[in-house]
Amino acid sequence: MLSYQHLYHAGNLADVHKHALLAVALDYLTRKDKPLSYLETHAGRGLYRLDAPEAVKTGEAAEGIGRLAARLPPDHPYARRLAEVRARFGATAYPGSPLIAALSLRPGDVAHLAELHPQEHAALEAAMAPFGLVRVHREDGMQMALSRTPPTPRRGLMLIDPSYEVKTDYDALPGLIAAVHRKWNVGVLMLWYPILPDAPHAPMLRALQAAALPGALRHEVRFGPARPGHRMLGSGLFLVNAPWGIEDEAKAIARLFR
Repeated sequence: MLSYQHLYHAGNLADVHKHALLAVALDYLTRKDKPLSYLETHAGRGLYRLDAPEAVKTGEAAEGIGRLAARLPPDHPYARRLAEVRARFGATAYPGSPLIAALSLRPGDVAHLAELHPQEHAALEAAMAPFGLVRVHREDGMQMALSRTPPTPRRGLMLIDPSYEVKTDYDALPGLIAAVHRKWNVGVLMLWYPILPDAPHAPMLRALQAAALPGALRHEVRFGPARPGHRMLGSGLFLVNAPWGIEDEAKAIARLFR
């Protein structure tokens, strides 16, 4: 699907949930003196301006990071990434997950980012140009998840973050995650999903939980709609091979939403 552009939603409450846990996971993985790989299936443009007309129009960033940034402990990995991006690109800049990853990784680590939308891909390439460890691919993210696993180095994390505009994504993802895990059994797999009134994620989660994947962790936060008619009521993450200690971190992040 080539119509979705995350600029309308960047910095919303779901981003705060997803990016805070991603920053924590990467912080944990980079503590060990061994190289790692980061893969992302639906990367977006990487860097967003929250004063852009698209972001202002929806008001989602104002309800999200605009309200919750002050509640973050200053030494939290997510808060550190936010501070770096604002110092580097200005007070209205917001890092997407590719930029959070690029700022978290070290020399010797590798990142592969997939983005199919032509304008988003071009913006992503520009945002990632300063980071020599990052490879940007204009290809289908689901296909990349299979074709580039197991990666080199074998340690690492994959973020699977589709827009879910294609409703068959919910049906396809359990099989994809099981297949990636068979190929890359040491990889941390992080799947994000929206929580909507009709709960289209529920059958997907049942299938994932029935697969009995190792180190499985499900974490959800709930919140009110950002504006009248907004259907997202929460944000969910499902992790395979969840890093040690991340469950406690997830509980701490959930407290931001109360």
